[in-house]
Amino acid sequence: MKLVIEQQMGQDQHGSAAVGSGSAEATPSGSDPNRPDPSGADWPNREQPWQRVSPSYAWADLAGNLLMTLVVAAAFVLVTVLPDRRPPVFFQVALAVVVAVLLVNAVLAFRRVRAIGYVLREDDLLFRRGIMFERVIAVPYGRLQLVDLTRGPILRVLGLATLKFVTASAATGVNLPGLRLAEAEALRDRLVQLAETRRSGL
Repeated sequence: MKLVIEQQMGQDQHGSAAVGSGSAEATPSGSDPNRPDPSGADWPNREQPWQRVSPSYAWADLAGNLLMTLVVAAAFVLVTVLPDRRPPVFFQVALAVVVAVLLVNAVLAFRRVRAIGYVLREDDLLFRRGIMFERVIAVPYGRLQLVDLTRGPILRVLGLATLKFVTASAATGVNLPGLRLAEAEALRDRLVQLAETRRSGL
């Protein structure tokens, strides 16, 4: 009985040493190619680099936000300057908060544009945007029904365009803004080709 107990103890000690040596020889986390990037820069796409929109789109985004800020600021000035019809204090505070939020939103225009990206994968288009709350949408090619190219006055001046993807589900509709015109036209034609190929089952 003593001999059996000693043999079992020896086996347990040998097994613990093997686990320890395996842990010591494990590949460091920094060199593991399959380990997710802790910075989240490539999430959730691990295979292809994100395609960015034109940095010039930040000026269009900034102009739209500043215009909205000016409208709200003008309303705030009117309601606070007129003494006969001055609104309650909480209404004035609310307008001031809205103006402040719009100003911060305008300041973040350049950072917000840098966060926009897209990737053409094998079966779908992956699109992301957002700073604090990132939104990632995968649009299967087979569900694309319409790829619309639009250009407003500011985008035409900057030589940019917006692609709107209409799918079978309204909840997955995507707008991809800030593309250079040539890039937008090429991407539109490519997506139409991929959609027709997927629907035909090829």
